[in-house]
Amino acid sequence: MDFVQTGLPKIVVALILAFIAGVIVRFFVSRLRKRADAHVGNSHRAAQLRTLSGIIRATAFGLIGAYLVMQILGAVGVPLGTFIASAGVIGLGISFGAQSIFKDMLTGIFVLVEDQYSVGDVVKLAGLTGTVEDFTLRITQLRDGDGTLYIVPNSQITTVSNLSRDFSIATLNVSVDPKENPDRVVEVLTKLAQEVRQDAIFNDIVISDPTIVGVDKISGNEAIYPISVRVRANQRDGVLRELRRRILLAFARERIAFGATSSTILLQHDPTAAAPSTAS
Repeated sequence: MDFVQTGLPKIVVALILAFIAGVIVRFFVSRLRKRADAHVGNSHRAAQLRTLSGIIRATAFGLIGAYLVMQILGAVGVPLGTFIASAGVIGLGISFGAQSIFKDMLTGIFVLVEDQYSVGDVVKLAGLTGTVEDFTLRITQLRDGDGTLYIVPNSQITTVSNLSRDFSIATLNVSVDPKENPDRVVEVLTKLAQEVRQDAIFNDIVISDPTIVGVDKISGNEAIYPISVRVRANQRDGVLRELRRRILLAFARERIAFGATSSTILLQHDPTAAAPSTAS
């Protein structure tokens, strides 16, 4: 009778409060994700909002679950003081065997506060490179180019290389035959790079004029002409593919020979040469 009169109403009230809190949490998480989708021109801000929404959701539902457990235990007559004291002793014992978990969470908090990376960024960490697909206070999930999903505990992250922050540098080393006039090669490459810069497709991707310093290296039968283009974060591949396509067409049109990485000896027969006579 005591449980029906006092315990059961506490459980019902706790369930109602937990349900309301869950609805509020889902509402704010949904709003954050919608705001992230609205930041089309600011991918970094959108990634921050998606990361924050995931962490808020996980943390809030964990606290709601803990509140429900405490209320149910109190309603069925379990003394909370003894339970909390026991949980503290048990937690102290577990902490010695689970120090890496606390280190994971501490590192995750610093990653979040310092904004080292967010969901959607391309990063290099713990010797792995990929796109951050999910981030919690304990783990980071990376997806690489072939679809492999890496789950990295945050405690293993010592150095972070963020490849998607602010801008990227697209560099293309063009190998040309050293016999070609370098001034003419630089002129052709500069014209091609500027055409890509002014193209309507790449106008919003390339954020500065291309840089062509000239002959950077001579090795064997090739001279290296590097082209450097500053582009928006994680937008290098499309620009480099277009540069390669235009260079192939332009070199064929201008009769500029590409360099060779190895030496080649070509033997040709001269048909005008007289055949050697044989003595009878």
